[in-house]
Amino acid sequence: MQRLLDRVAVITGAGSGIGLASARRLAEEGAKVVCADVDEAAGAKAADEVGGLFVRADVTNEDDVVRMFRTAHDTYGSVDVAFNNAGISPPDDDSILETGIDAWRRVQEVNLTSVYLCCKHAIPYMRRQGRGSIINTASFVAVMGSATSQISYTASKGGVLAMSRELGVQFAREGIRVNALCPGPVNTPLLRELFAKDPERAQRRLVHVPMGRFAEASEIAAAVAFLASDDSSFITGSEFLVDGGISGAYVTPL
Repeated sequence: MQRLLDRVAVITGAGSGIGLASARRLAEEGAKVVCADVDEAAGAKAADEVGGLFVRADVTNEDDVVRMFRTAHDTYGSVDVAFNNAGISPPDDDSILETGIDAWRRVQEVNLTSVYLCCKHAIPYMRRQGRGSIINTASFVAVMGSATSQISYTASKGGVLAMSRELGVQFAREGIRVNALCPGPVNTPLLRELFAKDPERAQRRLVHVPMGRFAEASEIAAAVAFLASDDSSFITGSEFLVDGGISGAYVTPL
């Protein structure tokens, strides 16, 4: 399918995981892809693979975010899709009883403040165009609690969800759609690194997924492509769950 033919998509955290899979999928759908990442080697490699443009950006830095969208617009002439995906889940973000204030603030900056900055600076381009799709990466933990907490991560994703809902309502009549993508656990390098160190912790999560497995990044990328395209033209302000049923499960099927 070529649902995004000639549209310009800016993806943060494009160097790996969901971001990389989404860069591949959106390019396959015809988009001109701007791959943004703080990791120059990974980001440039992703851009080369999809025939796109690499922009090095620290998404917690407002000047970098402004430059990222300006470069996309100056190069390709529009900003049609903003997939605000960059995020972290460090091991020192744990129970509220264990997580220090520095860890809390670092996760909030990367996971929530960056989404605020990216929305703030993407929306003016979309307003001038009279259309646009913003997809913000939240998480299934934004809609349910976990006893094995990553407190700042959970709070940041809840913030992404609430902000996306409000922006989706605020700008709906200007042709701008804003949705929060809420993946379940995804088989990415970040998750593998986290859980490889603690297989018991991984199993405690996996047992609750009705499908019995973690998602593949390509499955999340398919949802990104849908939300970016006109196939989702009447969807805005939504919590778009792609979680293998985990948020709907009370007792997991055997």
